Amino acid sequence: MPAFQIIFSPASSAEISQLPTPLQVEVLREFDVLTSDFLTRHPDRFGKVQRSDRTLYRYRAGDYRIYFEQKAAGLVIHRVLHKNSLKDFAFRSQLPGSEDEELAGNPRFWELIDSTHSSAETK
Repeated sequence: MPAFQIIFSPASSAEISQLPTPLQVEVLREFDVLTSDFLTRHPDRFGKVQRSDRTLYRYRAGDYRIYFEQKAAGLVIHRVLHKNSLKDFAFRSQLPGSEDEELAGNPRFWELIDSTHSSAETK
């Protein structure tokens, strides 16, 4: 089986590092389910946020939402956000519908995701 990597963007790395160490371990433990075939084996465990050129997946890890993209080398983790920060974002953006559908159509959400990039994310 080829190597499967989990790559943290600068933003997601900063978000994880701000959590207390026991909480970091708890959130990172949730990544145990993430294998190279996780989407086909467990499609019901992941939300999907799509726009024409891109698909992000949302994974709930306790009170946190992990937004990531599948790339050839593995997963690029774009954001690790507390559920209340997403509710606040939804409220400020005045999103009336389901979280995934409304986020997909909201350019401010994509700006949040794209606000920091690393060279590892481009492949």
